[in-house]
Order: sequence, then C-alpha cells, then structure tokens
Amino acid sequence: MAALDFLTALTSVSSSKLNVLIAVFAVVGGYLLYNRRKLPLPPGPKRLPIVGNALDYPTVHPWIKYAEWSRDYGSDVVYAKIFNTSMVILNSEEAINDLFVKRSAIYSDRPRHIMVNELMGWSRNLHSMAYGEEWRAGRRLFYQEFNPAASKRFRPHMLAASRELLSRLLKDPENFVEHLRHMSGSVSMDIAYGMKPQEKDDPFIACSERAVAGVVRAFVPGAFLVDMIPILKYVPEWVPGANFQRLARQWKKETDDTFDLPWAAAKERIAKGTFTPSFTSFSLDQIAEMNDTPEAKAKEEEVVKNTAASMFLVGSDTNIAPLQSAFLGILSNPEAQRKAQEELDRVVGRGYLPDFSNEDDLPYVTALVKEVLRWHDPAPISLTHRVTEDDIYKGYLIPKGSFVVSNLWALLHDPEIFTDPMEFKPERFLRPDGTLNPEIRDPRDVIFGIGRRYCPGRYAAYDFAWIAIASLLSVFEISRAVDEKGVPVEPTYEYTSTVISVPLPFKCTIKPRSKEAEKLILSMENSH
Repeated sequence: MAALDFLTALTSVSSSKLNVLIAVFAVVGGYLLYNRRKLPLPPGPKRLPIVGNALDYPTVHPWIKYAEWSRDYGSDVVYAKIFNTSMVILNSEEAINDLFVKRSAIYSDRPRHIMVNELMGWSRNLHSMAYGEEWRAGRRLFYQEFNPAASKRFRPHMLAASRELLSRLLKDPENFVEHLRHMSGSVSMDIAYGMKPQEKDDPFIACSERAVAGVVRAFVPGAFLVDMIPILKYVPEWVPGANFQRLARQWKKETDDTFDLPWAAAKERIAKGTFTPSFTSFSLDQIAEMNDTPEAKAKEEEVVKNTAASMFLVGSDTNIAPLQSAFLGILSNPEAQRKAQEELDRVVGRGYLPDFSNEDDLPYVTALVKEVLRWHDPAPISLTHRVTEDDIYKGYLIPKGSFVVSNLWALLHDPEIFTDPMEFKPERFLRPDGTLNPEIRDPRDVIFGIGRRYCPGRYAAYDFAWIAIASLLSVFEISRAVDEKGVPVEPTYEYTSTVISVPLPFKCTIKPRSKEAEKLILSMENSH
C-alpha cells in the first residue's frame, strides 16, 4: 500500500515538480554511489603500482600467510590484488557465514578460472562449474545420491574396501599410500559406475589421479598468471615463459579421458547387461523412462555423465589425505593410538573388526578421526568464489568480480578455540568423562566448505575416513620407521601447497598388533 500511495502522489504533481523530484533522486543516487566507491577496501599488504601484490602473493602454504595477514592487519577480512584481480580472504567463521551463507546469492559463483576451466577442460566438473542452471542440475543429482540418508547405502562398499585395505597392508606395508589410493578409487568407481578397479595399476584410477594432480596445483589462487592476465591464454606454447600451455595441454588430455573413458565402459556394460547397480545405471534408467525429446534426453545424459565423473574424482586425494594424516598424527602422538586400541578392544573385542554399528560406542576413535580432519584439513582453503556485484561488509567495499576464498585452516587452528592447535590431541573433542563434547567446533562443519558450494559428498567422505581408520587401528600397530642403524626416523610432517593438501612422502612401520590380528586379516581374506 505504501508503494501505491507513493505512486498516486507522484502522478498528482505537476510536470515541473516531477522533474525536480527526478533530479533530487538522481543527485541522491549519485551521492550514494560516489560514497560507496569512496569506501575503503579491506586492509591488506601494501600494493605496488600495476602488479599489486603479485610479487609477494603466497603460493606456498597460502593458508598460513592468510592467517598471518589477518593478525597483522587486525581484520578477519583481508584484501590483496594481483595485477587487475581483487582477492578477498575470509579468516573467521563469522565472515564466512555472513558472506557465503547469508549473502550466498551473490557469493556462490566461480571465477572464470582460465587455466582450470578453459585450458584444462574442468568446466564440466561440478566443483569448478560456474553458478547457474547446469550447476544446479548436477548438484541436485549429486545430493540425491549423497544426502545423509542416501549416503548410508554406500557403507557396505566402504566396509568391503576397508577390509581389502587391511589385506593389502599385511602383504605389502611399505606401499601404504598406493593401497590407500586403490581403496579410495575402488569405492568411488563402484559408486559412480558400478565397476571394480583392476587389481593393480587400474587405468581409470591412474588417469583420474593424474588429472587431479594437475587441478589441485592449478586451483591455488595465484598459481598461474594466466588467471590474472587473461590475454596470456593466447600465448603459444613455444614462447619462453609459456610452459603453462604445455601443462594445460597435458592435463586436459587426462581430464577428458577421466570424464569420457569410465563413462563409455560403464555404458557398454549396461548395454550388455553385465553391470552392477550404480549412480550411472540408475540415472540412465530414469532418463530412458522420460517422456521427452531426444535432444532433452541427450542434455540430461550429459549432466549425468559430468556428475558421475565429479563423484569419481572426489574419491581421489580428497579421501586419501585424511588417511595419510591419520598415520602422521599417530606417529606424532603414539599415546592416541594406544587409547583408541584400548577402546576398540573393550567395545568390539579382540578377534573382531569394527563396523558402523559400533560408532556410537567408540567416542575416542571418533574424536581421533575428528582430530585428523582438524589437524590438517585436506582442503585448507575453499575453492575460489566470485562476488557478482559490489558489496559492503563491516564498512569495507568488496568490489564486484573479486575472487573470495575462505581460510578454513584458520578456523581449525584458532588458539582461542583449539588449545595448542598444531598438536595432535584427540582429547580436545571429549568431555572429562570420555564422551564426545558437542560444544567443540566440529571439523565436519568446516572442512567440506560453507555455503551453497559445500561438498555434497561430505557425509560419505566422513564415513569413509571413520571406517578406514577404525579398521586400521583395530589390527595394526603404526610406528616410526627405523634407519639402517635401527634408529627411529622422525617424519618432517610437511604437506603440499596444493588446494588438496597431502603429506609429502614419509615412511612408517605398519605391523599386525598380534598373531591373533594377523589371523583375523587372513581369515577375512579367505572368506572372500
């Protein structure tokens, strides 16, 4: 009614008065726009002319530098600029929730990402796809399979894969990272395509790992100058300094093969009737039943294909990183392993392996898994968001088109919440009586992202980590490797600086806890 009254009053004034009103509105609007442009940018490191912060922008463990900037400039929102690209870094839960959740309508897009999307061919991947209808369609499909209730269907796959992992570790403990990769790839391939990997060196898993190895390097903000200076996209590969073009060509081949080859193999099996049920078979059945045009069905099938590849790719370093961190965490704090094993022996019993029905009765094991996820987040910074219009936050202007990242590492290493944040201490998640403390920030609410772009596979990813770690600890003893003189070797505890951050290669000793544990693994293997 207020709007109607205003319009009625407006139409009743003379044309001369109307012109005055229009002029007033124009002046006021211009004044507000001028004032908005006069607002300060968030604080940040000093910028040089033209290049901005290009010379000092961190590409090695950037999450640590982001947290330092936040402390140095007394702000949880920090600004940097690389040539003409504005970077905004959010270093607190408050800022991330305020922008990525409460203002998600303008903070859910992805940057253009020339290196990743245009040169490497990742525009089809759900996680790097631009915000829009195609992303929403893929997101719906992904969530349909991986919501909290539906994702429990995949627990038998995870249980079987964790049992196979134990057998592999018993036979060949030194190559534990290779076994973790096989386990992760096996589960994700089974879920997405209904296929089991080859016993060794599966071509689909190997191809996906190479594709992911490229994208986790390229997704680090500032890693490749072409994302900041788009015209470099047209520089030929042979020009000095254009090595990124050679890398992009090589990685695009891996990306295309990862999207196309498993999909073709799964469709071939479905056509022959030799398939096992999977996301692909279920989705293709639904498309076949659609009463729609061939063009519409083809478009829907492309969405399914891209979503299946996204599911498969999620099972690479994202799932492996926490398991590798579990080994490192135990090496840094052997007492945590002893306490977890005492609980497993008491609750599950020696001679038995844990399953998901034991989870509620194993609070220390659960606390250990949470600490693994907190101690070194597999994705310390979020994939980059892009703000689609000018915004004002805490009195600062966030310019339209800015790249915005959330420093998830800072949330999980805040000393005001987590005492001695660099230490591996599962007890921080427990009450004095040994039960889980729900008042402590749960890493699961952080590591998978915050806002509309959070990872929809979060529930399955946590289940995967929990059953693998619980199974490992029930039958194996993890300790430091020894050198040729029998002296224990301390790991470096160093991680890669890629967007999915994994430990640098390290050695450890993995032995059955007892003859009884060894017999249990062998009996389980023989039962298959």
